[in-house]
Amino acid sequence: MTRVFIGSEALAAGRVNRYQLANTYQRLFPDVYAPRGELTLLDRTTAAWLWSGRHAVVTGSAAAALHGARWIDPNIPIELNFSNNRSPRGIVTRRETLLASELTSHGGLPVTTVGRTAFDLARRGPSRRGIAELDALANATHFSAVDVVAIADAHPRLRGVGRVSSMLDALDAGAQSPQETYLRLDLINAGFPRPHTQIPITRPCGRWYYLDMGWPDLRVAVEYDGEHHRTSRTAYTVDVDRQDYLGSVGWVVVRVLADHRRSDVISRVRRAWDIQSQRVAS
Repeated sequence: MTRVFIGSEALAAGRVNRYQLANTYQRLFPDVYAPRGELTLLDRTTAAWLWSGRHAVVTGSAAAALHGARWIDPNIPIELNFSNNRSPRGIVTRRETLLASELTSHGGLPVTTVGRTAFDLARRGPSRRGIAELDALANATHFSAVDVVAIADAHPRLRGVGRVSSMLDALDAGAQSPQETYLRLDLINAGFPRPHTQIPITRPCGRWYYLDMGWPDLRVAVEYDGEHHRTSRTAYTVDVDRQDYLGSVGWVVVRVLADHRRSDVISRVRRAWDIQSQRVAS
């Protein structure tokens, strides 16, 4: 039996009995069950589609995850294009026009195409989160912004369509985490020029270092250090060697941790910017 299933179908087929359904499995949505334990986003997306009677199309963030976007919260509500406005908790339904060219499938699940998914992410929800999800989708698929604009032109009356262009202008496929996206946006909002991302720096051995973001003309970089940089001794050792080398070739690297205050980060970057600007000018 598949991991996520419709309870009434499994009962009718004799694959489970009512005792097993009540005690071995967990109910995700009305008449939709899965084994007890932790669920993946794919489990929950499949369950939502089964709840729709296999009629809905997966959209939004769940669609982005199906297309390979990383860093999507596994506990997000599953968005479906489906004509039922009384969805259970954990499912959001909308009934919007989807053209045939905006539909595809992934692993047997009907889902909006990458372009349509990007269009929906760009017009819904808080802009910062939307840009982070667009970054993740672009990182995974390298979709064309031109294609997304064409979809927007085909649906001029849909809610949020007016902000699609600005959201696409803000995305960057070089972001390697939502935290990097938010850091980039903070720098831009503080008045810095838009930084380059994934800046390649040659190493003596013929390999490369890649800097999260920065300004190559000034040799100023800003990097977000995830938790593994502090908990892994190997990562820490590599970071020390990397930092020493980058300093030796003239780069100033501002390292940012999760518990650093935004104002302090901006001040540190501004100091590095001023120092390097003076160096270039002299």
